[in-house]
Amino acid sequence: MGENAAGLRRTVLVEFCVVAALTLALGAVSVAVDLPATLVRWSRGPVPVDHLVVLLAGSHLFMIVFGARRGAQLKREHRRRARAESDLSHRARHDLLTGLLNRDAFAAAVDGALAAEAATPPALLFIDLDGFGDVNATLGHDTANDLLRAVADRLTAEAPTGAVVARLGGDEFGVLFTGAATADPGTSALGLLTALQQPVQLGELSLDVSVCAGLAAGPVTDPLELMRRADVAFADARTHRTGLVVYSPAIDTFDADRLVLHGELRRAVAAGELRLHYQPQVCLRTGRVIGVEGLVRWEHPRRGLLLPGSFIDLAEQTGLIRELTDAVLVQALADSRAWADAGRPLRVAVNLSARSLGDLELPGHVAALLRDAGVAPGALELEITETAVMEDPARAREVLRQLRLLGVGLSVDDFGTGHASLAYLSQLPVQTLKVDRSFVMGMLTDAGSRTIVKAIIGLAHDLGLRVVAEGVESVATWRELTALRCDEIQGFWLGGAIPSAELPALVAAVEQRLREHSARA
Repeated sequence: MGENAAGLRRTVLVEFCVVAALTLALGAVSVAVDLPATLVRWSRGPVPVDHLVVLLAGSHLFMIVFGARRGAQLKREHRRRARAESDLSHRARHDLLTGLLNRDAFAAAVDGALAAEAATPPALLFIDLDGFGDVNATLGHDTANDLLRAVADRLTAEAPTGAVVARLGGDEFGVLFTGAATADPGTSALGLLTALQQPVQLGELSLDVSVCAGLAAGPVTDPLELMRRADVAFADARTHRTGLVVYSPAIDTFDADRLVLHGELRRAVAAGELRLHYQPQVCLRTGRVIGVEGLVRWEHPRRGLLLPGSFIDLAEQTGLIRELTDAVLVQALADSRAWADAGRPLRVAVNLSARSLGDLELPGHVAALLRDAGVAPGALELEITETAVMEDPARAREVLRQLRLLGVGLSVDDFGTGHASLAYLSQLPVQTLKVDRSFVMGMLTDAGSRTIVKAIIGLAHDLGLRVVAEGVESVATWRELTALRCDEIQGFWLGGAIPSAELPALVAAVEQRLREHSARA
């Protein structure tokens, strides 16, 4: 904006100088040839030059008047555009609900604070509201939003001088301590948490607020490392519900190689190096492939194709899981749309991490991705684990409830390996249970495994749930699951996870194989 205004001033100045020079030149010519007398002589001839001069002078006066009006109009348009650009710039950096800085602007503030090289390094505090999912579920979104605004106002009012406050997403907030507050960041953090835990008055409603928080301080030169340390402390606080946790190496399982991998993973997500491979899921009643599970892979430029176990925990621990999940969902929905356009629609299942399941903004984000991709919600299934649900049951129930209202399918992956009972999971809005492969692979040789699989299938059907058996690696297992009235199966006997381009051929081969085995049965 400043450069444009300076350029306009230069142009106006140049044009003014040109007009002044031309006017002086015209004056000199007029004196030299006595231009007025010449015009008088011409006016006595057949051409009424004096009338033309009057008309031209009058028209120029009109042009000056209308030009002035147009200039004023352009100034008003310029001011409106400047206000609009300022508003867009503000929206790009601030959270619309609370007015605080958003995650990107907060990261830039952390970067700037470290670059300033102050006498005492900055400190970083991540805060999460306990029980916010219950507020959202029982009192509604409006009350929950009012609570977030009240917390934001209280943080802003109580934060020490020089602190930067941000809303990082959902009910997570960040505070960057600089200046005098960094002398004893632990005391500054405890002061903020104490202030937050005072009851919040929303009209006639008084709400008690409890929080958990993670604090990290320098000396650190890399902003990503400082945020990672705060996130490690924050994750420990959420896991153990211990209020404030200060980062220490004792709670950090990170090593140098993983730190390098973290930087590479961040670049990989941005550069589109993540790939989805798909494993078919077959309906036992029809013998048709009706869905696929999308399994993420990382095409590392030096290490080759990496499986999820090499980087998913890393993404969760460093806060990259949201960007990674976005990349996976975008690719899965694009492939789903391509299959539908090709005349073979398939349900696509994508795994959700525990961190994603705690993100109250996830349902709205998934809705936007579905809309952008032109995919019906029922074509997407999100898989969760028992462990992820049990980390924060109230928040998980609220996120799952909103996803189900959206029309997205929900399934519990690896059932039987966690701590939740089938009775508890029946309270969640899920439609599918996926029996863990360890039970399925052992059911032909271990009577206990077969009993477990049979019991899960029977109880799930009684609860109106669909059952998918993972780890089917033989025709005998297929026959046994068919006899037990399992609904769907997947496993290496049907086919492994492959790129999207190879899927049509695999689907055809799987269905042909099942037809042949059914004919022999």
